[in-house]
Amino acid sequence: MRRFPYGTAMVTGASSGIGEGFAQLLARQNVHLVLVARRGDRLKQLAEELASRHAVRAEVMQLDLTDETQLRAAEERLADPERPIELLVNNAGSSGSGEFADLPPERELHTAMLNAVVPMRLSRACLPGMIARRAGGIVNVSSLVAVLPKPRSATYAASKAFLSSFGESVAMEVAKYGVHVTTVHTGLTRSEFHAAAGVAPDTLPKINWLTPEQVADAGLRAVAAGRPAAVPGMAYRIRLPLMRAMPRSIVRTVIRRVHRA
Repeated sequence: MRRFPYGTAMVTGASSGIGEGFAQLLARQNVHLVLVARRGDRLKQLAEELASRHAVRAEVMQLDLTDETQLRAAEERLADPERPIELLVNNAGSSGSGEFADLPPERELHTAMLNAVVPMRLSRACLPGMIARRAGGIVNVSSLVAVLPKPRSATYAASKAFLSSFGESVAMEVAKYGVHVTTVHTGLTRSEFHAAAGVAPDTLPKINWLTPEQVADAGLRAVAAGRPAAVPGMAYRIRLPLMRAMPRSIVRTVIRRVHRA
């Protein structure tokens, strides 16, 4: 990667998986970090490791971003003119697993809030400062399911569709100010995400898995270059335009067969 253009970054969902991958790669680029997640013990351990290994500042914010008061704390940190955040990585997310009519409504509201509303609000908090400085970046971690129907994860897929559309639209609005918004369309990635969602391991495909570092590297390269989208992994880069181009009736047929299998 060429010299990274941002010196400070907030990463949400930083305690494991893709978020931790972003934190690790950013620290290697000498970027000072604000790490946000619910699990304070993991955040503290990660912050100490990154500060020791890379001599960067790593601030810990133990927050549940679906809680209004705690979300406001993150917004206020992003909007603080005395401690500007140059890059926001909207990575925190969740999903349920099961037929929508059977899932607890509170869980589905949590998913919609964390995957769609929280990135929107955090982006709104940091963008005025970035626009005023004529520099800054946002990376939104979305998914290939944003362009697909996803039985048994309907709210997750819909929230990622929102995030992808939102990111692409805002990217067009703010590019004239020197601010870059990049949406990362991830495929299957090795992390704790599926276990947390209640997805049985034996129901997941065995091939084309990405690592968190691959996802983070693709996102950081894209935002540094001012690209509005990134798709990690060659197999997924080939599939995404095909999925977008296929008639929806064919897409639904394919998805039905996959879920039956």
